[in-house]
Amino acid sequence: MAVNASSVNYWPDSACAKAFWSQHELPPYQELLADTRAWLQPLPGQRWLDLGCGAGQLSRALWERSQGKLAEVVGVDCAAVNAEAYEKLRAKLRPRPALEALRFVAADFSRGLPSWRDAYFDGVVSGLALQYAEYFSPEQNAWTSAAYDRILAEVQRVLRPCGSFVFSVNVPEPSWGRVAWTAAAGFFRASKPLRYMQKAWRIWSYGNWLKREARRGRFHYLPVDAIVKKLGAAGFRDIEHRLSFSRQAYLLRCRKS
Repeated sequence: MAVNASSVNYWPDSACAKAFWSQHELPPYQELLADTRAWLQPLPGQRWLDLGCGAGQLSRALWERSQGKLAEVVGVDCAAVNAEAYEKLRAKLRPRPALEALRFVAADFSRGLPSWRDAYFDGVVSGLALQYAEYFSPEQNAWTSAAYDRILAEVQRVLRPCGSFVFSVNVPEPSWGRVAWTAAAGFFRASKPLRYMQKAWRIWSYGNWLKREARRGRFHYLPVDAIVKKLGAAGFRDIEHRLSFSRQAYLLRCRKS
């Protein structure tokens, strides 16, 4: 039976990107952001890459953790509209980063990374993004994990030796209902409850699409043992992991061998 490879991809769309700009206001994302931030150790003068950066909350965490002393933070995302979010972010950060110190690059990492030289970055961070690297194989007439494996190899390539890689991905068959229930608790603390629920609904409305495509093999909600195996094969060591995001995501930290 033929497989339809022409499924819609919402990720580059401005409407989808903007729906996730305020996700950090929801309790499950706040939990994941805090856990990720705690595992980041940026040092003055370093260069960091934020993969699948969205509105740049992890880029912000890097800048603040370093007290504004990083040489460069680069956010990469397939939605070009996120450039607007980075301009707004730049205006909020203190000390305010120069244009070359905080910048956004529109690129689809499913096809690899822009042509940075080997060992260019001291660290790479990614939040709930790498699992959406996608590749359809015409020869196999199926979605495969080739793009997932390729982005791990690319991260390894652009990291300096012993460079840090911190990222999160969803667990297999994530319970979006559980995430939504946890997020609902924030309704009672929100200054604008109706606006809060509207934002939450816009995010959860994409959940069925994500789970459906993952079941087809397009996206990759993998068991943690499989992720650890892939990281080892790609050349990473000192691999740690824990649960976060209402127990619906794995947070991992490792280093380039």
